[in-house]
Amino acid sequence: MSDQTLDLRRSLQLVRRHKVIVAVFAVLGLAAGVGITVMSRPMVTSNTVVVLPATIRNMSTQVVIAGSDPVLSGALRTLDSSQSPETLRNSIQVKSLTTNLLSISAQGRTAAAAESSANAVAHSYVGYVSAGTRSGGRVQARVLQPATSASGTSRSVRLIVAGGAGALAGLLLGVIVALALHRRDRRLRERDEIADSIGTPVLMSVSVGHPSNAADWTKLLEDYEPGAIDAWRMRKALRQLGLTGANLADPSADGSSLSVLSLSSDSKALALGPQLAVFTASLGIPTVLVVGPQQDTNAAATLRAACAAAPDSSKRSRYLRVTVSDQNEAPDGLPGAGLIIVVAVVDGKAPQVAETMRTTTTVLGVSAGTVTAEELARVAVSAATDGRDIAGILVADPDSADHTTGRLPELARPAQRRMPTRVTGIPMGTRR
Repeated sequence: MSDQTLDLRRSLQLVRRHKVIVAVFAVLGLAAGVGITVMSRPMVTSNTVVVLPATIRNMSTQVVIAGSDPVLSGALRTLDSSQSPETLRNSIQVKSLTTNLLSISAQGRTAAAAESSANAVAHSYVGYVSAGTRSGGRVQARVLQPATSASGTSRSVRLIVAGGAGALAGLLLGVIVALALHRRDRRLRERDEIADSIGTPVLMSVSVGHPSNAADWTKLLEDYEPGAIDAWRMRKALRQLGLTGANLADPSADGSSLSVLSLSSDSKALALGPQLAVFTASLGIPTVLVVGPQQDTNAAATLRAACAAAPDSSKRSRYLRVTVSDQNEAPDGLPGAGLIIVVAVVDGKAPQVAETMRTTTTVLGVSAGTVTAEELARVAVSAATDGRDIAGILVADPDSADHTTGRLPELARPAQRRMPTRVTGIPMGTRR
């Protein structure tokens, strides 16, 4: 839920859950970094070396003098530039190489500009300290190695560095957006959250197909085969519901009927009922899949069309029959029907369970990350008003990061107070 405290582990789960958003921001950051690098002209650096007398004592003072305003102003006059000394100071670097060697580096858009700036600052410094004007004494300095070339970072390296920095910035922004979306998102993703919302346990959670048209539904009814884990979960759910028709020991027992309610806003959960019907038919249980009257006819229109079409008996299990009914009561007395599964869809905003087909058992089908607690509560209230008890919840496409079960703890029965007994085993009476 959105009011849960975020820790590192849960934050990583949320980032993984919104990995598409995070990836999009990372790609955008990468593109921005590369684009800025391509559009901007690279800076190159040129270097000049100035030699001072071996008797010089304080090189740090000379470093400060070389970057001072008087020296830089003299260099700007040589360059015939209208820049300020502060602007030139930002593009140069002065450092001591040895006890009597100064290195003056300058950056520029072109090699010629970098070389001119480095040489101008070097000559201005030499002239300034050689004259001894406010420099603490005259110093005999000379340019040992003038700037004659410039170097810069290669284009490929700049693209890698800028692209990496942009991707990292985009990644961080994507993480922030993902966490912000979580704070506003009230949809239920974990099984425990779904179960706690209406106090009903999760009976099974399986992967489902996502048919988009009648042909896809027909293919699901013909070819669906659950994996070993999903098959075991379906089998356990049927036994927990106590469906007699699903008892393999007596498949000819009196049939049972099961309604699988889902919400019109939750299209993924619609496949739970049909898949469960195909599975029970694969166990040799005569199963009838009924698409009854729907509160939202558009939500199950393609499934209804597939069930109304003539079946292909060569592919569909001989134990499975599908039908469409507009009555509110489940068909009774179907010849050989061991289990009747009814698919029903209600409106999550204003559910009217009374408009759907009535069966002996009712479960609620939801998919992870689609519905809210408020919507499930409305459906539960509508079912209770119609005299129906929701026996459990079936979860479609559980979140891969969800390690909860959705099984509600059973209330412990209060221990019976035992009366003290005599040695003979006869209970002692109470004193009034």
